[in-house]
Amino acid sequence: MSEAQSSTPAAPWIAAQTRQLLGQPGHARLLHGPSGLGQYRLALELARAWLCEQPDADGACGSCGSCHAIAVRTHADLCVLMPETAMLELGWPLSEKAQADIDDKKRKPSREIRVDAMRDAIEFSQRTSARGRGKVVLVYPAEQMNAITANALLKTLEEPPGDVRFVLASESAHQLLPTIRSRCMGHAMHWPQPAQAQQWLQAQGLGAADAERFLQAAGGRPDDVLALVASGRKASDWSRFAPAMLAGDSAFVRDWPVTVLLDALQKLCHDSLCVQQGAAPRFFPLPAFQPGAAPSLAALSGWARALKDSRKTMEHPFNPGLMQEALVEQARTALNSVH
Repeated sequence: MSEAQSSTPAAPWIAAQTRQLLGQPGHARLLHGPSGLGQYRLALELARAWLCEQPDADGACGSCGSCHAIAVRTHADLCVLMPETAMLELGWPLSEKAQADIDDKKRKPSREIRVDAMRDAIEFSQRTSARGRGKVVLVYPAEQMNAITANALLKTLEEPPGDVRFVLASESAHQLLPTIRSRCMGHAMHWPQPAQAQQWLQAQGLGAADAERFLQAAGGRPDDVLALVASGRKASDWSRFAPAMLAGDSAFVRDWPVTVLLDALQKLCHDSLCVQQGAAPRFFPLPAFQPGAAPSLAALSGWARALKDSRKTMEHPFNPGLMQEALVEQARTALNSVH
């Protein structure tokens, strides 16, 4: 999610969940669900409301000094724990040491939540509130804590000091330590109604037809739509993607980031398996295969496993062009396999 996405007006399904959760007790929340449902947005809305000087049942006022401090990323009572890559993308400042290390090219921004940052957060939780409204630690995505980092958090979750609250947001909660999950009050993210999501996406500047097509491409997850748009994809790409992969046209995806391409291929594989078994596709407007011409179940299943393996190494410094060609050839072979 880009900084622009994080600052868009609260979606109605996020606002409704904010009201619901503010009426419940508890010092630690775990917001969980698939990507694109607004876990980070909801976590930040809760933090804003908890720290707001003039909150109401709907949440933060949006105009007090506390709300302004969060908006400009300088609130003394809010500690945000994210991978450094996400911190930079969303406009949150790194610690002085981390920023200096990255500026001096001693290392690259971390893609996981570092244990040093967790230790700083634990120390933060033990300090006195600067504004007198308590303190909040926001962790997103929580599954990016490794075992050492998660264990460092565990004791503080068990025995929270004073007036600190925790909100953990996750897109893969099953990856969290069971002990972390058990010490938080869980909240499954709500799915918006398609018409509601389309209306909100149109308010973000998408045309009606593009909003509908992108929402299908994203499996009904509005924040994933915004991520697709930010990656430079066009709605027309999705109607042309399946034929291009069937033809092995690697030039069609030459400007696609590998992460976006892998996501699209996994969705295409999913839909192909659905159609092969007589079910309706979910992500693409795929036509039914001609009788006797459907890809073989064995080939599609093997392709699904290969794509899953590719995800494990997609952040490695491979040559993107060669990786794209290999992925497209893999797709062409699977899609053209016949019983």
